[in-house]
Amino acid sequence: MKLLRVGPVGQEKPAILDAEGGMRDLSGRVPDFAGAGVSPEALDAIRALDLSALPLIAPGTRIGPCLAAVPNFHAIGLNYAKHAAETGSKPPAEPILFSKATSCLSGPFDPVVIPRDSEKTDWEVELGVVIGRAAHNVSEDDALAHVAGYCVVNDVSERAFQVERGGQWVKGKSAPSFGPVGPWLVTADEVPDPQALALSLDLNGVRVQDSDTSDMIFPVRQIISYMSRFMQLVPGDLIATGTPAGVGMGMKPPRFLRPGDVMELRVEGLGSQRQHAIAAP
Repeated sequence: MKLLRVGPVGQEKPAILDAEGGMRDLSGRVPDFAGAGVSPEALDAIRALDLSALPLIAPGTRIGPCLAAVPNFHAIGLNYAKHAAETGSKPPAEPILFSKATSCLSGPFDPVVIPRDSEKTDWEVELGVVIGRAAHNVSEDDALAHVAGYCVVNDVSERAFQVERGGQWVKGKSAPSFGPVGPWLVTADEVPDPQALALSLDLNGVRVQDSDTSDMIFPVRQIISYMSRFMQLVPGDLIATGTPAGVGMGMKPPRFLRPGDVMELRVEGLGSQRQHAIAAP
């Protein structure tokens, strides 16, 4: 299933794509897509519906973030071998965990707002993993059974805030609009191998990131198992699993976002995003 949320900012309603690509209104039939709303029981309830009986939503209606809210927005740093190399870093011995503020969540076609005083706002196409079943001390063999689905994430980052201002990375990862997700939450049954997905990002029509998830240092099953040793992952949690080579920080000379830039992101089978960069008011 391909689940999405549509409508004006703050007024989105849950929806599903039918076999013809039409958006069908799920409001009043299921909870919104957050927490228990992405549990196995909630997803099975959606599968049992007759989609042809649901109202169609007008084409062109705004698509918001595919999750209404996330209990935790986790992320993994330096998780692609070529990206670690372009930053001059050694591949990490264990997954690098950090967080993004949940308030950065935004829609896949909403503008990315470059913060005031920003010097180095950067792009990062990533595979997002949505947890559907609580996970604590799970094995790698069982890890993927805890996944509700997958989505496209742009882990927008302000590098000066992230690495030059001291403290934790969260400062550079969390500004409003720094977490575009969607357009869809694609349920796990439609993604048989999360380590075999092409992903890319174009900046102003030029391909700058072009890779696939087989370049991950730590695959999804290992990330989930590893994280579950230190915390309990809960339904609705979102994990951004790292970005491939081609970020602005790694260019020579570095190239960061400017107002007017357009980013176009895609992950195989999970849809595409498109964002304009704008200056903060």
